[in-house]
Amino acid sequence: MQAFRWGSFGARWRRLVLGALFMAGVGSAAAKVTALVGGQLIDGWGGAPVPHSVILIEGERISAVGTVDSLVVPAGAEIIDTRGMSLLPGLWDCHVHTALLGHADYAHWHGTYQPRFASEIMPAAARQLLQAGVTSAMDLGAPLADSIAVRDNIAAGKIPGPTLYVSGPFIQHAAPKGREHYRWGVSGAADARAKVGQLADAGVNVIKLIDQDQMTAAEVEAVIDEAHRRGLPVIAHAHRPEEIRRGLKYGVDRFEHTGLSTAPGYPEDVLTALKERTADMSRGLLFWCPTVEGFLNYEDNITNQLHIEDPAWEVEIPADIAADIRASLARPGWLPYYQITPVRSKTSATKIAQLMEAGVMPLIGTDSGIPMKFHNQSTWRELDAWVNRLGIDPMTAIRAATYWPAVSMKVDADYGTVSPGKYADIIAVKGDVMRYIDLLQRVDIVVKHGRRVK
Repeated sequence: MQAFRWGSFGARWRRLVLGALFMAGVGSAAAKVTALVGGQLIDGWGGAPVPHSVILIEGERISAVGTVDSLVVPAGAEIIDTRGMSLLPGLWDCHVHTALLGHADYAHWHGTYQPRFASEIMPAAARQLLQAGVTSAMDLGAPLADSIAVRDNIAAGKIPGPTLYVSGPFIQHAAPKGREHYRWGVSGAADARAKVGQLADAGVNVIKLIDQDQMTAAEVEAVIDEAHRRGLPVIAHAHRPEEIRRGLKYGVDRFEHTGLSTAPGYPEDVLTALKERTADMSRGLLFWCPTVEGFLNYEDNITNQLHIEDPAWEVEIPADIAADIRASLARPGWLPYYQITPVRSKTSATKIAQLMEAGVMPLIGTDSGIPMKFHNQSTWRELDAWVNRLGIDPMTAIRAATYWPAVSMKVDADYGTVSPGKYADIIAVKGDVMRYIDLLQRVDIVVKHGRRVK
């Protein structure tokens, strides 16, 4: 064993570091031990960042965490020099759509590209997310067989991507015509239970409800009860007050979006019900994924179109599909999808403040894949909007993208923090992300399950 000391950077050490940095490909996985040495660690637990950190990785998992003054680096370890970098747990994006790539016209997209979802489109989205530092993601709304196949191919190492948690199709009362492949209607409580059972038997990780205010009360209750009986959390849209009321009444585990159109805030009875729910410790935390960046930045996005012009979002996407997406966004200010957004954006900060005051636990999610939202940039832009537009402190935002998502999915024994025994999902970024959160737009190192993939 050899002890690494912060002040001992001699010529021999520098040669070792250079050798590690210039290793070809992703050789980290072949090394018995990998050591990330010297960076500032934000471990996900919420404490002060740890300078001069050392993280030891053996196989897929973290074996030890310390500092250069307290932790011995084993002889023969592959050493990755992270001085001058911020190290974090791999990010989670709690609301993505890998079957979408930012195209403006849903009808055209689904009518044209559905046969290419599993083979080309969803794998491209998964690769982009991983390269952006997203090592875990929740894919909420796609054809069932495609969702399961892509998730399982990632887990088997056949394609690169984040660890995926999938819902398959939405559950609602009546699916819109032409969208039945990713939206399932139910007719009565028995059918609701049967549809949830079909999803559970296929192996989904969560059940997603949408437009539950248009369902019968018996259907909503049946969906949630059957999902919980099968050990699956239920995630529900919160676009309208009655969606929230019904979700709370029957036990939804998490809500999505801020919703409520142009209303200035949530009705008092909804806020009261939220506070009563969050005060009930026996039921655990109530999670909420607001997906708010698109509202806060809408006017900037249509006047300053650099994020659309940037060719980085085309990486991994077949050329014909990329060209179609780009053509659909030629006039971003004309998209019907967003015409009400300038008014809604003025209420977003108030609604977020109301939710946090009511005691919900916010999670970072983006709706990535919807028009103008690209998988290579959605997650960092959401984090940046939380910190620099809403004034949320960086540690709260980071934990909403690391620790709390793992807790919400009951996988915090394996994910969410940089801790011994957990999977080595770690990212590193040059600079201080606690001061400049937007540095996350250029993640320098991505380690997933102990394997360096960037």
